[in-house]
Amino acid sequence: MTDPWATFGADLHIDPSGSTGLRAGLMDALREAARTGRLAPGTRLPSSRTLAADLGIARNTVADAYAELVAEGWLTARQGSGTRVAQRSEPRPSATRAPRTRPPRTSPAYSLMPGSPDLATFPRAEWLKAARRALTHAPNDAFGYGDPRGRIELRTVLADYLARARGVYADPEGIVICAGFVHGLQMMGKVLRERRVREVAVESYGLDLHTGLLTDAGLRIPCLPLDGLGSRTGELHGMRGAGAVLLTPAHQFPTGVPLHPDRRAAAVDWARSTGGLILEDDYDGEFRYDRQPVGALQGLDPERVVYLGTASKSLAPGLRLGWMVVPRSLVGEVTAAKGWSDWASSALDQLILAEFIASGAYDRHVRSMRLRYRNRRDQLVAALAERAPSIRVSGIAAGLHAVLELPEGGEAAAIRAAAWQGLAVEGLSFFRHPDAEVRREALVIGYGTPTDSAWAGALDALCRILP
Repeated sequence: MTDPWATFGADLHIDPSGSTGLRAGLMDALREAARTGRLAPGTRLPSSRTLAADLGIARNTVADAYAELVAEGWLTARQGSGTRVAQRSEPRPSATRAPRTRPPRTSPAYSLMPGSPDLATFPRAEWLKAARRALTHAPNDAFGYGDPRGRIELRTVLADYLARARGVYADPEGIVICAGFVHGLQMMGKVLRERRVREVAVESYGLDLHTGLLTDAGLRIPCLPLDGLGSRTGELHGMRGAGAVLLTPAHQFPTGVPLHPDRRAAAVDWARSTGGLILEDDYDGEFRYDRQPVGALQGLDPERVVYLGTASKSLAPGLRLGWMVVPRSLVGEVTAAKGWSDWASSALDQLILAEFIASGAYDRHVRSMRLRYRNRRDQLVAALAERAPSIRVSGIAAGLHAVLELPEGGEAAAIRAAAWQGLAVEGLSFFRHPDAEVRREALVIGYGTPTDSAWAGALDALCRILP
């Protein structure tokens, strides 16, 4: 048993280690969801095969639980229409009960929040094989504190992989393993501050978590304007105080625009002429659907670009594994910022990832997920064309999210409607820099987040909230 819970529409938390057993735990969760309204009458449940795969349990266990709940009257089952939540009589509301003024659900039934992969697709079997091989062959020193740059085994395979897949010029000696992009950006904030940098230019749309890390380091964050060709990097020359710039060139988050080649060149020209640094967040670089992936900006000038990548989207954020490819002149400073005792990244997890990549399992998984996410994207676009034809969809050439453009006032209305539908979504305004000149109204839809069993319901709920 590998997963203590699964979500399919409503949040149903099932603890397989409890004394009631798997079948009883599943039945209790379904009863409670139907009783509280998290599973509304008439809701179609996933097939026993699909739910068993989500939960990581035997199909017979799910089938037996369904059969017993049908016998008890909680569910109905008909040939051709699947298993559904039964209609049940509701107690008459009290005459003194106050009318509802809030959405009836306290937690969303579906999530289309951006920034997360489908966690149900984590390659458990292949990861376990890699773990066994890595543990079997791990040297004794792997269980000590080790090199603060990370295990040499992982840095070596990453140098080869990044050169092959992302066009990155990397030497194992210049790679620093970190606990994800946020950890890497924290280290760079410290390095820049110690270099007496006072400003880091950022894109006019992005994650406030990232800009917050920079401001926490004592850095100001002027923003670059953004248009259909990406961030206007030519304007960096006018930012006299900027000593670095944070960019997402492969797939700008959240707008989804790749940085135009001329603007890539302009960013590198600025860095060379001023001695500035480019912090490259290779966001969604591996997930491009309509043509070959856009290579990393780092390849244009490895001595002026700090490349940051992560396994959070390609595998899972819970691994807390990322990497930095650092210019030679910065290796010592970044290493010092990380600390001489590497507390942030598990050496064993690094060895497992190294084995996972070296065996070819990582490439196979990325190819498989690229196809899966492309199918999701195509289903999203088709559903919107049929049910919300006035909505323009952008940013879909790569990544795990799409931008749904809305008319004035439409973003706030859609988010309110989503709350009533039990759908978690995020508006584009959430990602806007306070000084951004252009204000757009849109939803940022993460189509990689739901499990297969929740995808159809999430897509249907989305279409219902759109004008």
